[in-house]
Amino acid sequence: MSTPTTTATPRRIAFVTGASRGIGRAIALRLAKDGRHVVLVSRSEGPLKDVQHAIEAAGGAAEVLAVDVGDAAAFAKAVESVAEKHGRLDILVNNAGITKDGLALRMSDEDWDSVLDTNLKSAFIAIRAGARAMMKNRFGRIVNIGSTSGVVGNAGQANYAAAKAGLMGLTKTIARELGGKGITCNCIAPGFIETDMTKDLPQQVKDGVTALMAIKRLGTGDDIAAAVAYVTSDEAGFLTGQTICVDGGMTMC
Repeated sequence: MSTPTTTATPRRIAFVTGASRGIGRAIALRLAKDGRHVVLVSRSEGPLKDVQHAIEAAGGAAEVLAVDVGDAAAFAKAVESVAEKHGRLDILVNNAGITKDGLALRMSDEDWDSVLDTNLKSAFIAIRAGARAMMKNRFGRIVNIGSTSGVVGNAGQANYAAAKAGLMGLTKTIARELGGKGITCNCIAPGFIETDMTKDLPQQVKDGVTALMAIKRLGTGDDIAAAVAYVTSDEAGFLTGQTICVDGGMTMC
């Protein structure tokens, strides 16, 4: 009597931009912990190597890809190369982002364009470049990392808030266009998260922010990573087109 053979599900390939630090690093570590092979993406290879070593030391799998997401042609080619190399692209996390804050009336065209290119256009480029591989395998999880600034606005962040609001609209459109192909697209909107950029803020500022929250603490990268882990899981196939605010109840969106 012959023994039936089974084919194991291939390890999911996850592509995470802005993975060298902060929220992106936390997301990469969590996805690797959950058994994904994580492609770590940022402009500089050195910090990515640190994340790769942390993942591999914990028994996970990762590789480094240094590319500027603001260079549309190079970035699109990088996404396509990953799909070709692995024969699949299952999870795409568009996390890369920058800030160039200033009042709208004083904001330069350059500061507007650079933030929109990095925070919004790069997500569109990655989705367009990677969607064909997802469609081929009839599976895909796209996550755009937005911000509560895109939900409620924020003085001094016209460029940043516009880009993050744009991600919400992009998310809904991609969800509608690709849902029939087994691909979901959701937006995670972090609130005030403890990162390298916020750790040096005066305690008075932090206290003022937490006073607005239902949960009286600042968020962590792990809080965001947990949300990403769920929406990128196999079990989240009926969740799409949503913006999920992970903000301690600050906006109640």
